[in-house]
Formats: sequence, structure tokens, C-alpha cells
Amino acid sequence: MTSPRRNIEPGAGIHIGSRRELFVDDYLIAALSRDAELRLHRPVPQEVALETDAPWEGNASGYVTVFQDEDRYLMYYRGWHFTHDSGSLEFAHPEFVCVAESSDGINWTKPDLGLVEFDGSRNNNIILDARDDSSPAINFVPFKDPNPDAPAAERYKALANNRGYKGLFALSSPDGLHWSKMRDEPVITKGYFDSQNLAFWDAERGEYRDYHRDFRHGRDIMTCVSQDFINWTEPVFIDYNPTRIAELYTNQVTPYFRAPHLFVGFPARYVERPWSPAIEDLPEPEHRRMRADARERYGAALTDGLFMSSRDGMEFNIWPEAFIRPGLRPEGNWTYGDNYQNWGLVPTRSQFDGAPDELSMYVSEGYWRGQSVCQRRYTLRMDGFVSLHAPPGGGEMITKPIRFTGRNLELNFSASAAGSVRVELLHGQVDLAIEGYSLDDCIQLLGDDLDRTVRWTQGADVSAFSGELVRLRFSLQDADIYSFRFVE
Repeated sequence: MTSPRRNIEPGAGIHIGSRRELFVDDYLIAALSRDAELRLHRPVPQEVALETDAPWEGNASGYVTVFQDEDRYLMYYRGWHFTHDSGSLEFAHPEFVCVAESSDGINWTKPDLGLVEFDGSRNNNIILDARDDSSPAINFVPFKDPNPDAPAAERYKALANNRGYKGLFALSSPDGLHWSKMRDEPVITKGYFDSQNLAFWDAERGEYRDYHRDFRHGRDIMTCVSQDFINWTEPVFIDYNPTRIAELYTNQVTPYFRAPHLFVGFPARYVERPWSPAIEDLPEPEHRRMRADARERYGAALTDGLFMSSRDGMEFNIWPEAFIRPGLRPEGNWTYGDNYQNWGLVPTRSQFDGAPDELSMYVSEGYWRGQSVCQRRYTLRMDGFVSLHAPPGGGEMITKPIRFTGRNLELNFSASAAGSVRVELLHGQVDLAIEGYSLDDCIQLLGDDLDRTVRWTQGADVSAFSGELVRLRFSLQDADIYSFRFVE
């Protein structure tokens, strides 16, 4: 067998305990051999989950936030509408904050909330109105706060602008519907803020973290932290590995709920091009020319979705290839404003009876067309952003020295009918398999599973090595491994 390239560092090893580790970066990788690689996967488009076709919504609706709140799912979004009747860009009505709800994350309804009047009626799903400067309602991004010290009256929190984008205001709510400012002045003032600016409670580090828009060689992302959601540190730009290759319109960073020590992000990539015959070859040329009449970039710029991840909230491993491509579609996906991914990942049931839940996200299409925007649901297997992949000819990966806690090793993996996975336990600092736990001792893993227990001929128990310095060797043929963890 060919020896893999070595990248082993001496020391105490990486303490992973019993946390779930995903292959979203090379943090744990010491060696790749043969044709093993990290491979980005793309979510699968499903049904249209929501269409913003109410009179108070419209074709500029967006900046969607989705989260699960006990037995319901909530979707918050901007209601707005553009017209071009007079040859220039006009706004049919002010911005509103709207809410949709669902029992499963698949089928959505717009409740009559009775909170804000529109055209003489309160029969709508509006919760905030940008006409009222005392209640910021522009680029409103909420979350349910899991901070155990948060009072019940502030169980829901949000950041939002008012007119002029002079800063981000902190808002709170006891129920997610009735909101009030936590302070009269903006709490974050360094930045540009004309985007979906968000914040969340980082339970791993015990602090609130913000990500918002500013400009650094184009559209980019800043971050800052707070202990109380009111007093924030000075915002700084995040770092990228490799270097950022395009402007990022949104960020959509969130702790991944199955591995909260990891942040995942789904920014919209903004690509500004000059008007050209190549742009005219894209779908909907007449609509594109109309938009370009208002401003060239409205017709010539394009947007798609990316994926990135971070282990510290500051440096992000960003994939240069698209996570969401516009696709082979005649309309609705190939202009600036399309393919914006929502903020928030939620578990939803599979279309196959008995299959495990999937991840759902929601992606915009049809921005500034007709009377509405569609939010299409996309699905991905749990942990399925990136995999350790090998073709039929096989490949291997060896981890850096680690220390784990647990009794059994579980894998989230997928293999073809002819494919398989095996795992070997190695001593921490030498290329020597632990007796009884070599590749030859490992019982092949066949099939497709989220939490398959690895077994060797003498059994699955690895607790004798819990806390010890070890390495793992993964051997794959026509298979993918998405994550692993040690469990009791």
C-alpha cells in the first residue's frame, strides 16, 4: 500500500470529546492518499414553500429568516414591491415585516395577526411597519434566544435598521410578534448595514455574535460580540481561507445545531459584470434590459449561493464553487437578487416513509418580476454540506492525533452498491494500527446511514482508548463520509 503524505504535528492532540465532527474543512486531516478528497455537495430543489403575492408583499420581498420554535416553524421576511411603470424604479409601498408559519417546515400559511393596518384592514400577516421610525422594521432579522439568562420578556431578539441605515437597533419580544426597542439608539454603528444583518446566541462561547454588511474591496462581512445584546465590541472584518474571490451580499452565518462548535454560512455571492452580448444571451433578456435602464448592475449583475464554515467565528473556510447554482431554468433565477439563501437551517421530514429527517433551507427566485417572489425549499441530508469522498478505485484519510470520549464510533456515510467504508485505529504518533482495530479487522460498512456504529471482529467497544492519543484511518471505495462522533 502506498504511504500517504504526512502532516502529523507532535503535542497533546486535538480534544474532540464526543462532539460531532464534519468534513467541512481540513482541520482534522493529516493525510490524504490515492484519490480521496473533500467534496462540496449541493442541496436539492423541492417545492415552492411561499409566494409573496399579497398586496403588502410583492416582487422585492426577501431577506428570509426561518427557525423552529417548539412545535411550529416561523418564517420572517420583508414585504416590498418594485414598479417600473414610469421608466424608473419606484416603490409601491413601504417595507413591512411579515410572518408565515408551518407545522412541518414544508407547508406554510400566512396568519391574520391583526397587528398592522394596510389599506384600511388589519387582516394580514404584518408585524412591523417601516413607516414608523420608532419601531425599526428594515432588514429585520430575529431569532429565539436560547441564552438561559434571558428574561421571558426578551425570549426573542432581533437586529434591524430604520431609514438611512445609520446603525443596527436591538429589539426584543416575549412572543416573536410584539416587538420593542431595547435601547433608543443603535447598538452597532460601524458598518453599512444595507443587507440581512444578523445576530445569535453562541452557546459554546457564552456570548452573542453579530454578522453584518460593510465594504472592503466590495461587499464584505464584519462581526462583533456582546454579553448582553446591547454593548458590542468594535466590529472587525472576518478572514477567509482561501482568499475571498467575490463580493458577498449576505452572510447567513449560524451555529450548526448538530455540531454547535461549528459555524456554517450561506452567503449570496454578488458578481457584477458590464453589459455585454454574453449578458444578453442569459434568460429573460427583455426584463434584464428593463432593469439595466434603471441602473446597469440591476440588469447585468448576477447572484448565486456559496457555503463557508468556521471554528472560531473569525476565519471562514469558503468554497469558491457555488453551493446554489441558478440552474437550467428559463426564468426566475438568473438575475441580481435571485438565489439568496435564507438564514436558518431546520429539520424536516423526508419524502420517503421511514427515512431520517433532512435539512431544509429556502432560496429566493423571481426577484423583481411580476407581483411576487417565490421561496423554494431545498433539502440536504443531515451534515451533508461536504464529504470525505473516494471513487471506486479507493482512497484514504488519516486524522491528526485526537483524544475522544466515548464507547462507540458512529459514522454518517453513503456508499454505492459496490462501495464500502472501513476504519482503523492508529497509535497517536506512529504509523502502527492498534492491535485488533486494523483495517483488516474492521467489518465493512455497507449502505447509507446517518449514525452507523463501526465494528471490528472483536466488537465495537473502543472505550479502552477514551482519552488516549489516537488517530483514525478512513478507507473508502465509491463512498462518502459526512461526519463522525464517539458516543457512549
